[in-house]
Amino acid sequence: MAQWAAFAADEKKARDVRILDIRGISPVADYFVICSGNSGIHVRAIADHVEKQLTEKGLSLDHAEGYRAGRWVLLDFGDLVVHVMQDEERAFYNLERLWGDAVEVAVRTPAAG
Repeated sequence: MAQWAAFAADEKKARDVRILDIRGISPVADYFVICSGNSGIHVRAIADHVEKQLTEKGLSLDHAEGYRAGRWVLLDFGDLVVHVMQDEERAFYNLERLWGDAVEVAVRTPAAG
């Protein structure tokens, strides 16, 4: 699931796509996918594409928030939470540091090599 989300984000030119394995350190989800967009329009386009691709694969979106403002869109698919953020929000909240005990999973997308 996380790789599918990362690939979908990459297809919309998301930057710095990361997957964090948070199993065992949080009951919230198993994986976070975190990525950046250039603007509110770009963040929403990435989020739309990720949602479309994952729902087409049979996942159901439990909850979404932040879409209107487009600064930080959160897509909750249950075991997977996708965070699409503008750079300012990503730097301020620094989820990678906040979840520093998480294992970072290698992203397998065309842009990641």
